[in-house]
Parts: sequence; C-alpha cells; structure tokens
Amino acid sequence: MRSTLFHLPARLEIGGWSLPLFGVGLLLAAWVICGVVLLAWSARRQGWRAAIEALWLPLAIAGGTILWLLPALDDGAGVPIRGYGTMLLIAAAAGTWLSVVRGRRQGFDADTILALGMEVFLWGIVGARLFYLIEYHDQFFGGGKTWWQSLAAAANLAGGGLVVFGAIPTAALAAWRFARRRGLALVQLADCMAPGLLVGLAIGRLGCFLNGCCYGGPCHLPWAVRFPPESPPWLDQAARGLLPAAAGGGMPWSLPVHPAQLYAAVDAALLALLAVAFTPLARRDGQVFALVLTLHPISRLLLEAIRVDEPPALGTPFSISQLVSFALVALGAALWWWTFRQPPRPGPAGAPFQPAPPGPRDLPPDSLTLRCREHGPLVVEMPADPRFAALRLRVTDHLGHEFPLPTGKRAVALCRCGHSNARPFCDGTHKSSGFEAAETA
Repeated sequence: MRSTLFHLPARLEIGGWSLPLFGVGLLLAAWVICGVVLLAWSARRQGWRAAIEALWLPLAIAGGTILWLLPALDDGAGVPIRGYGTMLLIAAAAGTWLSVVRGRRQGFDADTILALGMEVFLWGIVGARLFYLIEYHDQFFGGGKTWWQSLAAAANLAGGGLVVFGAIPTAALAAWRFARRRGLALVQLADCMAPGLLVGLAIGRLGCFLNGCCYGGPCHLPWAVRFPPESPPWLDQAARGLLPAAAGGGMPWSLPVHPAQLYAAVDAALLALLAVAFTPLARRDGQVFALVLTLHPISRLLLEAIRVDEPPALGTPFSISQLVSFALVALGAALWWWTFRQPPRPGPAGAPFQPAPPGPRDLPPDSLTLRCREHGPLVVEMPADPRFAALRLRVTDHLGHEFPLPTGKRAVALCRCGHSNARPFCDGTHKSSGFEAAETA
C-alpha cells in the first residue's frame, strides 16, 4: 500500500522569485496556453463549433481543478499525489489508446474516439463518485463538518472512493448522447470501447491496492497481504476487535487478507484479452459488448464473496454491487437476444475493392487509392507522387464538414456505397461514398 506517492510544492523558487503553482499561478497559465493551442488545432481539422463542443467540458473541468480544487488539497507540505489518482489517469490513457487502435480498424477516426473517451471517462467518474457518496454519505456529511469541508472531501477523487458500477448509468448516457449527436451507431462504439474499459478497470484496481480500499476478508494463503495501521482494512478489523495487542506498545498491521484488488485487476485484464480475441468472431454488432456485459458482472459476483468492505443492502444478503451485477447479467442476456435478431454482418462475398492503376489521361478519380476492408472502412489515399500535386481531394465527414486532403495523406470513413440493416458495407461501386476528387485551378 502506498496511498501518497509524493507531494507537489505549492510554490516554485525560480531565480529568487517565489511563484505560485496552483490557483492563479503557473499551472493556470500553462492551461490557458495549452487550451488555446488545442482548440486551434482541433478547429483546423473539424471546425470551431465541433472543436468547442468536444473540448469545452474537459477544459472547464481542468481549469476549475487548477483554480479551486488543487489549492484546497494543499496539506501544508504541498498537494499530495495519490497512488489511486495516478493509476486512474494511467488507466484512462491506456483504455483510450486501445480504443483508438480498435477504432481505426472499425472505421472510427482517432479524434472521434478521443472525444468519446473523454466524455465517457468524465461522466463515468461523476457517476462512480456519486454512487460512492450515496453509499458512504456518513463519511462525508455531518459529524460537525462544515459544508465547505464536506464538498472538499467529496471532490477529493485522488484519495480514492469510486464505485465502478455507479459509472455505468452516466457513462452510458454520455455515450448515447455522443452517438446521437454525431450520427454514429451506439452498438459499434460500444464494441470498439469495451476492451479499453476493461483495461482501464484493470489498472484502476492497482490504484485500489495502493489506496487500501476494496479489500478482501482474512485468509492464510501464501499470497495474503497485510495493510499498515490507519488503512481501510486495519480500521475495519480494529472496529471489529480482530487485531491482537502489539508487543512493545506499537500498532500492529492488519491481519492477512485476500488481495481482492489484485484479483479484480487480473480478472479485468483477462476479460479484456478475451474481448479482443472474440472481436473477429463476432458476427453481429453489439456482441463484443454483450460478452463483456455478461462475464464481468458474473466475475464481480464471485469477487464480492471475497470482499468484506460492502455490507448487505436493501434487506438482502447481497451487497449493492452484487444486486447491480444481477441486473447487469439480465441486461446482458437481453442484449444477446437483441443481437441475434439483427442480420449478420456481410460475409466474405463483399471482397475488398481494388481499382485499376491510373492511366495517363484519367488521373481523376483513378489517381486516388480506394481500399475497403471487409465490413470495415473506406480508405482514400492521395498519392505522394509530385505529378498528383495539382489534384485536390475533398473529404466530407459524418458531420457534413469538408476538409482538404494533401498528397501523401489518408482519410478513413465507413463505406456507404452499399447498405444493410446491420451496417454499411462496400459493394465495389463507391457511389455516394462521401469522397470527391477535383482538379484545382
């Protein structure tokens, strides 16, 4: 367990100058500069309106954190960098990276996946924290605490306190709104991001281990672990009168317990590998997500039998997480039923389209390289040969925005030259594909 990794100093000493880092300080200035650059870069690619819609929320949250939250977390030695919060950020980065890689193979550009991942992550954190605050409200509100102290404690995410299942409603709603706003298929996005969510969960559970939360019950297995005094397992065992008196008047460590956090990390990592391996075998959209939605709650039911940090809920012998797991298993079964009622994806009959080599007088549009992956995206590539520098390719994305594609660059979009009830596919004609070539003046 290592709850605090290190402290960030509240002020920096530079050449005899003492400059504040948080609040109205250096970090806020860096946020302004990075925000302007990021908005300009995104606006150049997809327009100011789309850039602002995608970035205003994360930029506002980052600015509010720098301006108000970080100064409130200063404990005198600086702002503590918690192991839990650090692993949470690594989890978000790793899960998003895997989703971007999978998205490119399924016809989603990196900007779309990054924007979706940011929204899902932020709203998932909100839901997970709200669920935790509701379940353990006595720890944050009342007991002589002022309203400001309660709010500061509730906002201290780096110190731990998230319920994974609490993120599901808010993250699902954010994904639905994102897909509806951009005209994308929600089930395809869910299939794309499901393994990344599991990778993030696996790394996040390592943060739980560093923080000492989500602990298991006493055991005497060779891999059992002990936690130091004042840790969550130690406090729980002390309240139950399970800790023996330490020799010499010192404070004993906790009794050996199951490393339930590590069990959960290994479980999520294995499920992520299974979801990735199952992807090419899935014949219908939504089946990868249905697999995750079925197996993860089942494994959580088993893990909850080992954990002792959640009491029974709603007058049942089950914890709140187990009750939610039952509901998710039923939802997963319903999703399987729905997917099997959908037409399967087009089979090998829709072979990739390869146009004939360009002739000397018919450069447009044969100068373009058009490639269709089976069930996947249409890839349009401008040749890097200087002879084609006079050509201009106009790419129209799913939002109707046109942007130029220079020579040697590539654009990816879902094939819309054919269609089915399941998803767009390529029949080799590339009619109404959204790509158009024209000679420049």
